[in-house]
Amino acid sequence: MTIRVLVADDQDIVRAGLTTILDAQPDIDVVGEAANGRDAVALARKLRPDVCLFDIRMPDLDGIEATRQLAGPDVADPLAVVVITTFDLDEYVHGALKAGARGFLLKDAGPALLTQAVHAAASGDALIAPSVTARLLAAFSDTPAGRPPAQPTEPLTSREEEVLVTVAQGWTNSEIADDLHISLSTVKTHLASLMRKLGARNRVEIAIWAHETNRVRA
Repeated sequence: MTIRVLVADDQDIVRAGLTTILDAQPDIDVVGEAANGRDAVALARKLRPDVCLFDIRMPDLDGIEATRQLAGPDVADPLAVVVITTFDLDEYVHGALKAGARGFLLKDAGPALLTQAVHAAASGDALIAPSVTARLLAAFSDTPAGRPPAQPTEPLTSREEEVLVTVAQGWTNSEIADDLHISLSTVKTHLASLMRKLGARNRVEIAIWAHETNRVRA
């Protein structure tokens, strides 16, 4: 199966570089490119790619709003969006997460991690680069003074505790499965259980809870 990707970045040389890296993969095909967020949204709605790779800072419409329009909670048939950025502005990544992005990378992540993020998004998984996870934890996990982290609705099992820590370290489902010697479907079952027990909507909120409760430190 070929993964169809739309690349959006306002810098021609960056867009060309991302396209070259992805097109070099035997199972990835870049089917469209856009230089601004407005064109990216229009092209994504027309082409319905398997994965959208969006820069955060783009003219006309930034990557966060573009993500919200294509993958937000009100979108009936959301697309998979991976956000990629060079900027050390964590609130942008946090905003993209809330807007529905499925992956988060810095542009210095390298071809291997970029390709891995596209594969993860296409398969319904999410990849959050460990460096981004750490920055998000540092920026957003502080709870107001005097308010302890929310307690799980049910006690976590020992296996869920293990999965919790690996998620907080930015591991993918495949890496978790390999390390814990369990199947991918079992990993997804544990993640679903963690989200339900913690009231988390996604992997980063699971990671933030792990940090708040001292399971792992950024």
